[in-house]
Amino acid sequence: MTLAPAEALISQQDWIRAAVELDAHGSTILPGLLPAGDCAALSAAYPDEDRYRSRVVMARHGFGRGEYKYFRYPLPGLLQDLRSALYPRLAPIANRWNRQMGIAAQYPADHAAFLARCHAAGQRRPTPLILQYGPGDYNCLHQDLYGEHVFPLQVAVLLSRPGEDFTGGEFVMTETGSREQRADVLPLRQGDALVFTVNQRPVPGVRGWRKAAMRHGVSELRTGRRHTLGIIFHDAL
Repeated sequence: MTLAPAEALISQQDWIRAAVELDAHGSTILPGLLPAGDCAALSAAYPDEDRYRSRVVMARHGFGRGEYKYFRYPLPGLLQDLRSALYPRLAPIANRWNRQMGIAAQYPADHAAFLARCHAAGQRRPTPLILQYGPGDYNCLHQDLYGEHVFPLQVAVLLSRPGEDFTGGEFVMTETGSREQRADVLPLRQGDALVFTVNQRPVPGVRGWRKAAMRHGVSELRTGRRHTLGIIFHDAL
C-alpha cells in the first residue's frame, strides 16, 4: 500500500485556527489528517511485534485497562514523516508558551535537533506508540513525561471508526488552574488528529500569565476495539 506523504497531509490543515484553539483550550483537532487506508494499515499491523520495542498492559501498572506498544527505531516511514513534519508547526507555539510561563527552555525549529538534545541527556528510547482498547478498557488521566526534556504538545490520531468499530472510548482532557477545574470530551472521527497539551499551558490572569496543569485519558469502551496512534516528540530515558 502506498501511504500518503505526511507533509502534503499536514499542509492542508488550517494552522491559524489550530494555534488559536491551542491557546484558548490547550487542544485542537486536525480533521481527517490520515486517510482511512492509512488508519486501517496501522491498526492491522498492531500484532507485528517486530515493529515495537515494548508492550505495556495498563492494569499491571495502575494505568487503567487496555494495552499499548512503543515503536522501535527506525520508525515506520509514515510515522517518522508525521513526527518530523508536525514538530516545526508546533515548535513556535511551544516556544511562546514557555516564554509566557517564564520557562527558559526553547525548542529548535528542526525535530532532529531537538532529538539530539534528548539523546545527549540519555533520553534515547522512541516514544511514539499505538494503543489498543477492548470492551471495558479505559485510560486513567495522566501526563506523558519521560525525562528532563519534554516537548509541551503531542498528537493522538484515532485509527478506528466511532460507532462502527467501537462505542464509548471518548478522549477526555482535564485542566486544573489556581481556582478552577474543568473537563473536556473531544469528539474524534477516524483519521482525526488531536493536538493537545502534555503537561501545562499558559492561561491569562489578572496578574499576567499563570500555569494550568492538564491531563488526558480515555473513557471506558463499551463495545468493539479502538486503536489510536500517539505521536510524542521527546524521547524517553
